[in-house]
Amino acid sequence: MTPRSIIIDCDPGHDDAVALLLALASPELDTLGITTVAGNVPLALTSRNARSIVELAGRCAVPVFAGADKPLLRPPVSAEHVHGQSGMGGVSLPEPKPALATENAVDFIIRTLCEKPAGSVTLCALGPLTNLALALMQAPEIAARLREIVLMGGACFAGGNVTPCAEFNLYADPHAAQVVFRSGATIVMLPLDVTHQVLSTRARIAAIGELGNRAGQTVAQLLSFAASTGVENYGGDAPPLHDPCVVAYLLRPDLFGGRHINVEIETGSALTMGMSVADWWSVSGRPANATFMRSVDAPGFYALLGERLARLP
Repeated sequence: MTPRSIIIDCDPGHDDAVALLLALASPELDTLGITTVAGNVPLALTSRNARSIVELAGRCAVPVFAGADKPLLRPPVSAEHVHGQSGMGGVSLPEPKPALATENAVDFIIRTLCEKPAGSVTLCALGPLTNLALALMQAPEIAARLREIVLMGGACFAGGNVTPCAEFNLYADPHAAQVVFRSGATIVMLPLDVTHQVLSTRARIAAIGELGNRAGQTVAQLLSFAASTGVENYGGDAPPLHDPCVVAYLLRPDLFGGRHINVEIETGSALTMGMSVADWWSVSGRPANATFMRSVDAPGFYALLGERLARLP
């Protein structure tokens, strides 16, 4: 089977790191490049962390491109209180050997989508959507050339994790998210409604740590740090594992269930800024523009993650 071509746009971050490792361990996916954006931590750190993870996976040939260092309009928002000052709290990774690519992330996204056959590239968005919005603003035609955008972001029934109603990635750049959701591209979203079901319990963390390789030990350390902070422990001492759900969906869509609905992004209200207004019951009359996932087979997800991490160095 021909591998699926993907670009991963991310802001590593613990869960971004795990998502990158899952993708790089999976032969079904051909990672054309990794683009970084300011989000969980500033751009210099997300770019460093992405290169460190590429090296950890033994995939140094996969290029990393730095992108936007701030949101389109709003002041920057970051999440060091969750991920530590470096974004990789809990581990100390050496200075990465792979250099950053010289091309800007936005230019790489546009060029790749224009060069590759239409409908052949999936954009996996794991952080704020600034890079993708800038690409769509500069070259709107790429929306029709994408196979689909699969993103981690938003929430409906689960509520928010940075405000009472907004999830971090969309809150960090709601104006960019609005551009993306109004672009006409095919969108699949993995919101908090799903990721809050994928909890890293002590038993699951221990199983990953016992895989016997460096990647497994690193992931276990990252997840143990996340559990120790208590910031996102929605299941007792078990933090959710957000971003790897995007990659798991590409590998095993049967693990997830959802509905094609209309989703709009709030940019005008201080109280609800960044909220993903998900019309689950189709009461607005607005046309559907995203597939909103609401359920997941969590044991199946962790079985997939463990099996793939075990393939890495």
